[in-house]
Amino acid sequence: MKKVFAIILAVTLMFTVSLALGETKITVSGTGETQISADTAIVSLGVNARDKDVLAAQQKANAIIASIREAMTSLGIPEDCVNTDYMNIYAIYDYQDDQEEVTAYNAGSTLAIKVTSMDAVGEVIDSAFAAGANTLNGISFSASDTDAAKAESLKKAVADAKAKAEILAEASGLKINRIDLITEGGTFSYDNTVSNFSARGLAEEKEMDAGSTVVRAAKLIVSASVTVTFEAE
Repeated sequence: MKKVFAIILAVTLMFTVSLALGETKITVSGTGETQISADTAIVSLGVNARDKDVLAAQQKANAIIASIREAMTSLGIPEDCVNTDYMNIYAIYDYQDDQEEVTAYNAGSTLAIKVTSMDAVGEVIDSAFAAGANTLNGISFSASDTDAAKAESLKKAVADAKAKAEILAEASGLKINRIDLITEGGTFSYDNTVSNFSARGLAEEKEMDAGSTVVRAAKLIVSASVTVTFEAE
């Protein structure tokens, strides 16, 4: 009886292995992207001040930073949206006749200013420089809510993977049956530097002071990727 059972089990296992070996699987990757408008900007700017006395250099920088903060308050930007990004002080040397001499000190201070009105970014920069700022390190754009865009990008990624699998299957004389496995590769967003403006916006720009700073928020791309394994026959 045990021998018969062993034979039946062996045949069953062989049949299962045979089915497994007979399966054809196609694994492809897919990507999807969705564009959204930025609604938040972080402006990084500040001041570099020099003086022969290190404390005097630091005091100059501190005074200008205080003026910039006051200017931001005048624009209606909350205090908690104006934060210190970094500070540094370093010596400036003069090298003559193989002699090293400190000629001055440079005190630098940078603020990270969060702006939630894209139309106000240029005004923030102008007001800061009017208050004494002399460095602008850059502007980064982001969106406060990307959930809907992530979901849409994931759908596009799966559709992209399916389209690729169907092309491969057709080229191989096969037909896609169903999805066997899906693995999410992740989602992320980045600034694609495509200007976000309208005809109305351009018309308004022409009426602005030629010396003012114009900043148009770039579109953000929310990207998603997946790896999908399809069963085919």
